[in-house]
Amino acid sequence: LRGGVYPSATLQYLSPRRLGLNAEFAFRDKRAIYNGFQPYRPFLYDVNAVYATRFADQISGDFMAGVGGQTVLFYNEFGNCALPSGGCITHLNSTHLLFHAGAGVRYYFWRNFFARPEAHWYYVVNNTQFHSNNLFRVGISVGHTWGR
Repeated sequence: LRGGVYPSATLQYLSPRRLGLNAEFAFRDKRAIYNGFQPYRPFLYDVNAVYATRFADQISGDFMAGVGGQTVLFYNEFGNCALPSGGCITHLNSTHLLFHAGAGVRYYFWRNFFARPEAHWYYVVNNTQFHSNNLFRVGISVGHTWGR
């Protein structure tokens, strides 16, 4: 699952004690090719417990861990047309449980807008389609904080 661009969306709620919940969804923007012949696209989604800490006035850290799922769509260019009038199946999917851990450092560059370099580790249970159960994703988020 390495390489490519993974757009993502995150919602996070923090209590005044800096503990909270985080929900995240990421997917590969374009199809990838597995073993040189099989087109596929992965989707990652998870729900996490979050601990946030402040390092300085404009810098804080987010540390999270949780569970979720990985769904991989495998595309079949030729379809599976068993019934002439029933249409063709052009993809198959595979879904697995995953465990997630991640960390990011928020830098508030203007008012409540921030940039957050982040790293994520996923352990996909029984990931038989790929060579490893471990996935890593790094990137940078740009976001906005409501409230304090």
